[in-house]
Order: sequence, then structure tokens, then C-alpha cells
Amino acid sequence: MSKSLVIVESPAKAKTISKYLGPNYIVESSVGHIRDLPKKASSDVKRFTTPKNISPEEKARLKSINERKRLIRRMGIDPDNGWEAVWQIIPEKEKVLKALKKAAKNCEHIYLATDLDREGEAIAWHLKEALGSEKYNYSRVRFNQITKDAINESFLDPKEIDLDLVKAYRARRFLDKVIGFELSPLLWKKIARGLSAGRVQSVALRLLDERERSIQEFIPEDFGK
Repeated sequence: MSKSLVIVESPAKAKTISKYLGPNYIVESSVGHIRDLPKKASSDVKRFTTPKNISPEEKARLKSINERKRLIRRMGIDPDNGWEAVWQIIPEKEKVLKALKKAAKNCEHIYLATDLDREGEAIAWHLKEALGSEKYNYSRVRFNQITKDAINESFLDPKEIDLDLVKAYRARRFLDKVIGFELSPLLWKKIARGLSAGRVQSVALRLLDERERSIQEFIPEDFGK
């Protein structure tokens, strides 16, 4: 009888869950996310070189197109083409993925037991894509406590990956990238290099700035007699 592979996020959880499931299950950990959008700029789009014998308008148009291509390669997503994304294995997780592939080699079924939240669902989806969605039978198991009863109950009623949660994760990740890559260069031009903008960071700073301004502009009034 072939064994089944169970993948969780935390190595500590893996040890405990392995005791509950017994010898027919191999329990391994992904140690969090294994894939992400690229952090470094891709080198497959060369810098713009000025073509000869073209008008200034055409030169400006071609330069704009080339700069857009370079930005898309740097972000790893293409907002102009259905938000197509390039997911890469996180360098520090290459050994982890290699170990998971080795563990899955003699297994027919893989249970994705990542955390019960949006990021956990995303990790489960990334694992399925990275290990090969056609190679194995996959099930998504969810539990909110590490007890024998809760774990056994979840394995008796396995589910599918919640693609709506995966879409929510992708939207959040894409926004992080687009806002950071589009706004940070503006800060470098207008204020100073090295500054960064972010989906949450920029809004939080705006709220703090507004609050500080209201404090500075406050004029105390005496309501006593």
C-alpha cells in the first residue's frame, strides 16, 4: 500500500500531526511560501537604443513601449495582458521543494494541510502548481486546532482548493507589486532615492500625516466659566 504525503506550513506542526496520522502518511513542511513574484529585474528585455532614421515622435513612442516592457518584467505581472504572472521558486526554498518532490515520488495522494486562511490557501495552490498538478491526486484539508479528533475529522472530509481565496491572495500580491513599482520611482524623483511606497504603508503614512496636522492646527478653547 502506497503512502500519502501531507504538507503543512510549520515543521513543528508536522511532527505533531505525523504522530496522529500514523505510518501510512508522510508529513512534511513547506516552511511557508515556496513561490513568489520575481524580486530582481529580468534581463530578457534590453535597454532602449535609438533606431536610426525615425521621427522624434516615433522614437518617443518606441521608448515608452520598451520602458513599459521592462517594468512588466521587473514586476513579474502584466496588467495589460490579463494580469498574467510569472511565479518563481523562492531561492531559499529550492531545497525545500526538492525534498517535497522526493517525498512525493512514491505517493499517489497529496494532502495540502496548510493554514486555514488566505495565505494558507495560496501556499496550497503554489504547492500543487510546483509539484505538478497532473502528477498526483490532491486534497485540501483544513483544521483550526492541532488535536487528533480535529485532524482525523478533516481527513475524513477532504475538500478542493478554494480558488476564490487564491484570487484574493493574487489580487493582494499584485497590488503590492504594482503600487510599489509605480509609486516608488516617483518618490525618488520628487523627494529622494531609497524611499518606498506601498499599498498599506502609504495609506498609513497619509493617516498619520493628517492626524499630526490636525494636532498642530488645533486651537484649544476654554469652556469653563
